[in-house]
Amino acid sequence: MIQVSDVSKSFHGFQALDQVQMHVPKGSIYGLVGPNGAGKTTLIRHLTGIYKPDSGSIRIDGEPIWENPNMKARISYIPDDPFCFLQADTLEMKRFYSGIYPNFDKEMFTRMQEFFPSIDLKRNVRRLSRGMQKQVAFWIALCCRPDVLILDEPVDGLDPVMRRQVWNIILSMVTERHTTVMVSSHNLRELEDICDHVGIMHHGKIMLERSLCDLQSNISKIQVAFQEGMPNLPDQFEILHMSNIGRVYTLIVKGDPQLARERLSSMHPILIDVLPLTLEEIFIYEMGGVDYEIKDILL
Repeated sequence: MIQVSDVSKSFHGFQALDQVQMHVPKGSIYGLVGPNGAGKTTLIRHLTGIYKPDSGSIRIDGEPIWENPNMKARISYIPDDPFCFLQADTLEMKRFYSGIYPNFDKEMFTRMQEFFPSIDLKRNVRRLSRGMQKQVAFWIALCCRPDVLILDEPVDGLDPVMRRQVWNIILSMVTERHTTVMVSSHNLRELEDICDHVGIMHHGKIMLERSLCDLQSNISKIQVAFQEGMPNLPDQFEILHMSNIGRVYTLIVKGDPQLARERLSSMHPILIDVLPLTLEEIFIYEMGGVDYEIKDILL
């Protein structure tokens, strides 16, 4: 479990993090999203113990992360631009990480070679393509057998087949070892397939933090048509958006989807259908009243 309590950080007068509150359940896959400059990478660098907060606390399984080598040995971190030594090949990087991670699994490293057949183990990692460098980073990070895996734009540069393969490996780790995973990404469509909890950042704050189940049970898209046009709706309806094509109206309604359907059905529509919302749509309507550059995270 990751618990972030009132964490703030400023750089030369710029408030990068502003009393951040975050709770990541153990064994969950938590998606962290937000526009560029929201503070995602800064927060991640606090979670990995690279930065010390100006105020507040960060605990993983009840232990502080700052200057705690034992806790850091339980965390693997893959940044957007993975680290490697100037002249190191994959085998040399393996030897380095196996020396600092006590749980590094050398047998797992050998077994996983079949998942990354295009990697030349003796070629300088910096001479590999960006996608291959990401594969090496995943290969080594997963063999560290972390309790917490933190990923910053992890699959950028990977082809669709390799993206799916990497996510399948991570999902297996979560299932078998209850690994806690945090993923920072702009890609809501991909997060929807893998995450069970989501947090959205803006201006250094967590604006919204919920499980996907809670999000999907609290907002619904309903298509409805009436013989004589749309009647006056009950006051209990909290409509976030309404549009129509002819007599068919599309309503985005906040609240219990089943209750909303029952209330509309009592008005005798000629058509009614409750449709699932994507994670992208949920964020658009949940955050619609906030000064939020939603377009920047829907790329």
